[in-house]
Amino acid sequence: MRTTDPATDLTNDAFLGGQLTLTQPASGYRAGVDPVFLAAAVPAQSGQAVLDLGCGAGAAILCLGRRVRGLRLVGLERQSVYADLARHNARMNALAMTVHHGDLEQMPAALRQDRFDHVIMNPPYFRRDRGTPSPDTIREGALGEDTPLTAWLDQATRRLLPGGHMTLIQNAERLPEVLRAMDARLGSVVVKPLCPRVGRAASLVIVQARKGGRGAFRLAAPLVLHQGDTHRTDCDHYRPEITAILRDAAALAIA
Repeated sequence: MRTTDPATDLTNDAFLGGQLTLTQPASGYRAGVDPVFLAAAVPAQSGQAVLDLGCGAGAAILCLGRRVRGLRLVGLERQSVYADLARHNARMNALAMTVHHGDLEQMPAALRQDRFDHVIMNPPYFRRDRGTPSPDTIREGALGEDTPLTAWLDQATRRLLPGGHMTLIQNAERLPEVLRAMDARLGSVVVKPLCPRVGRAASLVIVQARKGGRGAFRLAAPLVLHQGDTHRTDCDHYRPEITAILRDAAALAIA
């Protein structure tokens, strides 16, 4: 469900079947189902600390905070409009969250000194050297990459405690870049493809790794989102397990 305030050009959008409400810009970058899948894949437990790099309006980390109670939630966002929205959304949903305004390549001092059990991120999907940039500067800043994936992975790894998990979602075509960006500090890598339908190529991947992990690389079975082989009627046709993730805040098993 969505409501729009014409005076502010913001919308209030329901996530997790109405368990969470997020205020977002009516135009520009808007969170959809991707951050919900990201949040569902994080194996967090109550009492742990989570950092969301590039948290936007807070969709992923607040979905995680709603699913797992008792987490310490921290976000980093370089665009002030989204950092303010993330703070607002945390308050509106009665979830304690600290949001830092800053760039991951110039990490705020408070974050440089902090360590986390989990670092999550939804890096920009599109390289700026490919395609046409969006004329909307805020949307382009969220979707168009000008900080390389190597920097995202390096900063995430630095912020992790030993044994901590890094979890990210990215376009499937950029999986080779994600894997190349990892170094020996990360191991036990699992890749979970997300496919629109049976027989269709994966459009997204969730990648999870552990700091200091020594397990073998695993390519997990794909998560198929929709029932049937095509979109036949005006409804989502999500498979039951996907509906449970999107509506009921169910966890997503990576392996």
